Amino acid sequence: MAKQAVEALVDGGKASAAPPLGPALGPLGVNIGQVVSEINKKTEAFKGMQVPIKVIVDSSTKEFSIEVGTPPASALIKKEAGIEKGAANPLQEKLADLLIEQIIKIAKMKEDDLGGKTLKQKIKEVLGSCNSMGVLVEGVPARDAIALVEQGKFDAEIKSGKTEVTAEELKRMAEERKHLQEELEKRKAAFLNRANAIMKEMEGKEKNKIRAKMLEEKIPKDIVDQLVPAEKAAAAPAGGKK
Repeated sequence: MAKQAVEALVDGGKASAAPPLGPALGPLGVNIGQVVSEINKKTEAFKGMQVPIKVIVDSSTKEFSIEVGTPPASALIKKEAGIEKGAANPLQEKLADLLIEQIIKIAKMKEDDLGGKTLKQKIKEVLGSCNSMGVLVEGVPARDAIALVEQGKFDAEIKSGKTEVTAEELKRMAEERKHLQEELEKRKAAFLNRANAIMKEMEGKEKNKIRAKMLEEKIPKDIVDQLVPAEKAAAAPAGGKK
């Protein structure tokens, strides 16, 4: 029996008959409302995230099945951490703190997509993503957590496969996230104050010199770009140099 497939990216638990899903399913003769309802049931756990799905339809019977992929590891990390985006400067900015159980959970959810052969190797891959997003793990930078995994610090947790987090732990993590956000805002304010002071001290000087001074004092590039946009390179004359 011939089968046709429709692949799409939907909002977890909130798929609808709107484009691109509805128009793609229409020609296949299936009950679109029923398909959407089934997709939402299967993606309920991924609310707030984009989820890849595949609807496979039997052309003869119009029966269908749904395969649900998993969001990118970065999306799962953001959901567990309760943040909307990763840090602009992950080496300097720390946005949230996750428990090893949450990392194990993400590694298990993404096990078919990660390159590691063992759960421990997959966990290290997830920690690598945390590191690039400015997310701490067990109170330390994710790169340090990778070293702890290699040293066997979390072997018991990994062996048990425990992924549950208690309400008390969630509350503590929310408080820690709030504290990190407050510290981040203070840090940004300090950088802004120093950047504005540099602009005043170097008033009338070339922009590139002001930018260089700010970067020399470790002011984040996004703040430098905001206050002193880089000058665009002059376009080469038509026909080349004369």
